[in-house]
Amino acid sequence: MMTMPMSPGWSLSNALAIFAMWVVMMIAMMLPSAVPMILLHQRMIIKNKKPFENLSFILSYLFIWVLFSVGAVAIQYISQVNGVLDASSLTVSKIISIGLLVLAGGFQFTALKKTCLTKCRTPAGFFMGYWQSGVLGAFKMGTKHGLFCLGCCWAIMLLLFVGGVMNLSWVLLLTIAVVVEKTLPAGDLISKIIGVVLIMGAAFMTYDVIYGQSLPVMNNMTMDCMKSMKMD
Repeated sequence: MMTMPMSPGWSLSNALAIFAMWVVMMIAMMLPSAVPMILLHQRMIIKNKKPFENLSFILSYLFIWVLFSVGAVAIQYISQVNGVLDASSLTVSKIISIGLLVLAGGFQFTALKKTCLTKCRTPAGFFMGYWQSGVLGAFKMGTKHGLFCLGCCWAIMLLLFVGGVMNLSWVLLLTIAVVVEKTLPAGDLISKIIGVVLIMGAAFMTYDVIYGQSLPVMNNMTMDCMKSMKMD
């Protein structure tokens, strides 16, 4: 938090610290959901006796999320420069938050989401379709799995800007959502339920923006009317 810039004028140390924060957070959030795939790969290569093969698979998977972290840093910087990001909480404005919730919720029902989620949910099917042996082959497979995972979860990851990038409770909640939809038997149904919840959240926030802000105005008008009545 000490290295988080409160103004758009980022230094190199600020940029590196923010990038490091995103990388650590992406690894912490996405690695648990990849454990079934990693363990199956480890079991399938036991006879190959190549100790770095599984490590190559893991590192290439994480490399995709390192690249995502670069994009997340760019989004954070652009948002802060344009004044739509609260530098203290690392949340975007309510209007943009509504848009992100609708985007993420709607994406849960798309064909791309279903395709990528299926690839992530079926480790055996993934390896049957994309198997390559050796360290280089493992790296290529890890990259493909990382891309499928990115295609599945990119919209949910953007919601970090809604609840707060540094809000650990929000980070944990999103992590649980990703793990649940990718590992539990009813993952496809859970994915759609998550979509409904996100859209409902957008609707609730929209209601708050429209009517919540009018309440203070109405209260002030009521107070002014009461004061004028007392004076009369």
